[in-house]
Amino acid sequence: MRRNIPSGSYLEPIMGFSRAVRVGNHVAVAGTGPIGTEATDTYGQLVRCFEITRTALEEAGASMQDVVRTRILLTDIADWQEAARAHGEVFRDIRPVITVMQVSAFVDPAWRVETEVDAIIGTAAPAA
Repeated sequence: MRRNIPSGSYLEPIMGFSRAVRVGNHVAVAGTGPIGTEATDTYGQLVRCFEITRTALEEAGASMQDVVRTRILLTDIADWQEAARAHGEVFRDIRPVITVMQVSAFVDPAWRVETEVDAIIGTAAPAA
């Protein structure tokens, strides 16, 4: 059974997407930008992306502990260390697979980073 999880993003109805979709025990979280933050640095923006992601996962019945894959998209690959620091704070003990890549731009030109996350409920990493 499919369950769409909206977040209320102004882009959802325009683009026709859900923040997350749960099918069985798999939850896919859409590309998530740092909506609602005043942070202008990559670290601060990525922290916000993970806050939004956490909320979507919880609404779908999952947690950050269930995450098996993350993708970090940066407008400047030189920011990878800031991104790594924010990612490590959340996922250091969970250790999902990760892809980090540079893109030319996002829908909002103020965004420096966007994320995607996949989780499989019931496969939570053991607590450290």
